[in-house]
Amino acid sequence: MKANKYSFIKPEKFPFFYGYVILIFGSIGILFSIPGQTVGVSVFTDPVKDALGLTRNQFSNAYMIGTLVSAFFVTKAGKLFDKFGARIVAFFAAFFLGISLLLFSISEKISTSIQRFLDIQSWIVPFILICFLFFFIRFCGQGVLTMASRNMVMMWFDKNRGKINSISSITISLGFSSSPILINYLINENGWELSWQILALSLFIFSFIILQFYRNKPEEFNLIPDGYTSKSNAKTTNLIKEINFTLQEAKKTRAFWMFGLALAFSSFFITGFTFHVISIFESESYTRAEAISVFLPISVIAITVSTVANVLSDYFQHKIYLFIMLFSGLIASYGLVTLDNKSGVYFLIIGIGIYNGLFGVVNAVTWPRYFGRKYLGAITGKIMSFLVIASAIAPSFFSYCYTTFKSYSYIGYGLVIFLVFLIIGSFKVTKPTLEDI
Repeated sequence: MKANKYSFIKPEKFPFFYGYVILIFGSIGILFSIPGQTVGVSVFTDPVKDALGLTRNQFSNAYMIGTLVSAFFVTKAGKLFDKFGARIVAFFAAFFLGISLLLFSISEKISTSIQRFLDIQSWIVPFILICFLFFFIRFCGQGVLTMASRNMVMMWFDKNRGKINSISSITISLGFSSSPILINYLINENGWELSWQILALSLFIFSFIILQFYRNKPEEFNLIPDGYTSKSNAKTTNLIKEINFTLQEAKKTRAFWMFGLALAFSSFFITGFTFHVISIFESESYTRAEAISVFLPISVIAITVSTVANVLSDYFQHKIYLFIMLFSGLIASYGLVTLDNKSGVYFLIIGIGIYNGLFGVVNAVTWPRYFGRKYLGAITGKIMSFLVIASAIAPSFFSYCYTTFKSYSYIGYGLVIFLVFLIIGSFKVTKPTLEDI
């Protein structure tokens, strides 16, 4: 497809660098993935499981299965990103996410119809149905739409990539933190079925906005990352000289695995902690209000760290961020172990806040800086599969640990061992070169 096909927007004729338009709509694109993210799904849990006649465990297991299956397709979607670009991949991701939400809105009717047709009354029918639906919304939302939108923004910037990501990160953090309140209001006013239909309609509209404003690379329009024109200054051509690793080459480097596993740790810990936060705190005699109250200071720390780290990432080695992440993970894990003491709460808040803040920086900026942009989709798609798998197994892992040992502290002990392993393995991490392979 031609770069401007189906669109009236001409990036090369804009009065200012089109990358700033990309920044706005790429950030909005990530926000539109919220219906497929844990933070968006969780608000629908109780009304949907009750309507379908499923227990909380059955609903959680369906979510886990759908998420795990989606993880195996995200890498392939990343390769499609490299082949067809952000515009096409994001369009189909948003469009099919909307269709998935429409199907979810009538899932009760679909389940009832299937049971009547088969002449059975069993929880298995709605369970299998929402396994499929969870696969689609997790794949399209958390996986593809997020990946394509984030990668597109990173494609348009190089020297100022960290500064630009700081702006995007603040917007996304505020949007994600406020989304449960907004979605809950939508459900209270309209019911869960109509709420999903409203969200689906917004995604259909946004999918056509994607065709208008999303663009894959500045080079396709005689532009260079950060706002230079390739004809205006011969010196700017140095900006696009980069080393590009294929996915197979990247996987042979220590940096790929250490950064990838560090990000997977965050996905595992944050998802498991968030999913069971009430139970975790109640198990140590805290109130529900005290459990919920930790999210505000965590968000403040995360946004502050993210803003500072994004700006400095244009000047600092990312290996420094890797070690700060891992040590903050140790702090958070220690907080989980010592939660019976008030100091454990502060360790949790500080550790999670710092890790969350650096997560967005590393996940967006490190991959194009370390491995180039040519195969960015395949590489980030593989990393996204790590994150999806980690987020899928975390709730069940936390739950079984508590039901077996009557305490969540054993999770903390296990994570400390894992983090020590990553710290040791990270000492020899360097920015990869093709000679390292």
